[in-house]
Amino acid sequence: IECFLILPNHMKHALAHTAKEHWYDWPSRQVNRGFRWFRETLFRPAMGWVIWARYPVIAATVLILATQAALFIKGDVQWRFFNAPERSSVTGNFAMVPGATREDTIEVMRTVQQAVEDLGARYEAEHGLNPVKYALAEIGGTTGRGLAGQETKEPDQLGSIAIELIDADLRPYSSFALVADLQDSVPRHPMLETISFRGWRGGPGGDAIDVELSGASSETLKAAAEALKTELAQFGEVSALEDNLAYDKEELILELTPQGQALGLTIDSLGQTLRARLNGLEAASFPDGTRSAKVRVELPTGELTADFLDRMLIRTGPATPGAGEYVPLADIVRVERRTGFSTIRRENGLRVVSVTGDLSEDDPDRAAEISEQIREVILPRLEENYGISTDMAGLAEDERNFLSDAATGLILCLAGIYVTLAWVFSSWSRPMVVMAIIPFGLVGAIWGHYIWDVPLSMFSVVGLIGMVGIIINDSIVLVTTIDDYAEDRGLIPAIVDGAADRLRPVLLTTLTTVLGLAPLLYETSKDAQFLKPTVITLAYGLGFGMVLVLLVVPALLAIGHDLGRNMRAARRGMAPRAAGLRLASGVLMALVAAWFAVTLGAVLVTGALPAVLGGGESLATAFGLFVAGAAAATLAVWLVASLILRRRVAGA
Repeated sequence: IECFLILPNHMKHALAHTAKEHWYDWPSRQVNRGFRWFRETLFRPAMGWVIWARYPVIAATVLILATQAALFIKGDVQWRFFNAPERSSVTGNFAMVPGATREDTIEVMRTVQQAVEDLGARYEAEHGLNPVKYALAEIGGTTGRGLAGQETKEPDQLGSIAIELIDADLRPYSSFALVADLQDSVPRHPMLETISFRGWRGGPGGDAIDVELSGASSETLKAAAEALKTELAQFGEVSALEDNLAYDKEELILELTPQGQALGLTIDSLGQTLRARLNGLEAASFPDGTRSAKVRVELPTGELTADFLDRMLIRTGPATPGAGEYVPLADIVRVERRTGFSTIRRENGLRVVSVTGDLSEDDPDRAAEISEQIREVILPRLEENYGISTDMAGLAEDERNFLSDAATGLILCLAGIYVTLAWVFSSWSRPMVVMAIIPFGLVGAIWGHYIWDVPLSMFSVVGLIGMVGIIINDSIVLVTTIDDYAEDRGLIPAIVDGAADRLRPVLLTTLTTVLGLAPLLYETSKDAQFLKPTVITLAYGLGFGMVLVLLVVPALLAIGHDLGRNMRAARRGMAPRAAGLRLASGVLMALVAAWFAVTLGAVLVTGALPAVLGGGESLATAFGLFVAGAAAATLAVWLVASLILRRRVAGA
């Protein structure tokens, strides 16, 4: 609508306005004069040089692309799947061991509160501002994400603290750094089972660290999970370490001794007796007005001491009053104390335990180093020591799914662009020239991340997919103009004239986009930093892409012209009247095929070169011999064919 209805009306008034000069158009006239001088004096001769050196130009651009890929491969430009925006909330949850009292929980809570106050005072002394706005403590529950297995705990054994920090732009450190210092400053209480501090984050729901352990018993998986948490706790950048296999209350496992079996006792009857003595027994119930009342018989509280089972007597023999004897419980049963697990998770029939944690990404290099050490060192050692299987989940799984979906979307995007261009240009080859500029957009994207010291992320991938659709606009404009000019002049002059005439629109479309993104590029707010990879990708990708469009597309069109001329010459050479040329071509192809079989073919099939050629096993050596031999065969056939042709011409 804008292009076909609104823009023509604007152009009509603009063209009528340019019929005479106005004083306020003086800046525009000066810019136009300078642009024309640049185009005719510098750019047009440069385009002639690009076409003359078309093969070195393409080789140089490929080399530049390779150097940018090397920056990523070497690690100078890091990859970080998702960089969450800085948040100002931190939560801490803790759980006590079974048997802990409310007084123990209160003592731990006071310790945590004191640690928060001391840490805030220390940060205020170092940075001039206390980072803690307020902190809310609670006993009887958790806050935020909570803890695994908390449903099996008594309310008095749970506690939490919610900390609200000052705005991220008012502090030179992240919440990750504060969490790391906080978890180091909280002393461990003997009745404390687990404590977890976590900074809030947005984005994908997976944890930065999420390792799934499987393939063994629950006890082995729990031991492996504890060993993994101990290994990860050595890194100050790791926080909120938890596993989802929480301990349950202590269980007593009873097993009859031979004496107990001889007395006719059963585990069921013993269980009922123990339950009645520990929990009491309902003796009677009776109505009491509109309600009912119950009479319970229970042992005095003073009787339920730690040695209760050792002092307990069990009646044996007939149930008639006055009959039977009392024997110690220890004589008739063996009691084993065992701590069970509250919840056991299974996937595909296998027990699975997840160890989760948060990883500070303030230093991308350090975060990448820790992740690599987890994958390459810690997990293989854990598998070897405990005989289990491990798998990275959480953000790692989200990353795999995202990259798979992004690859599918990119393929569909490129296919749609190719089909559309093939229909517009009525050619199968022209779209390849237009789309050849797409990979070179990576030059600017990677270089921009390197300059700004920003790691590549999922937002960079989103920007790359968007840049694909933008960067080919310049290429389409240029190729369309060159094709129009080529109808009434040679292709080479058409390339020079088309590139010169399209320089202004290519430059303007790129500058308007890049300058429009500049405010976001220089935004200093920490809340907007997660968008910077997308902005860098688009701004630098399009900026470098504009330059490369003006170099690569003309060079590719000239190379395509060379290939077309060579193909036409080859077809003429294969005509029936050119029997000599057909013979020379056949001999050359036979020699090259035979040499391929002797060099590369021998290494691929047998793994080694023939003994005549040294018997080496290197594929690179075989490739070098093949290229050298093919070049020598081509030169020899060309010399022989030239001599024969000269003799025929002389004889004629």
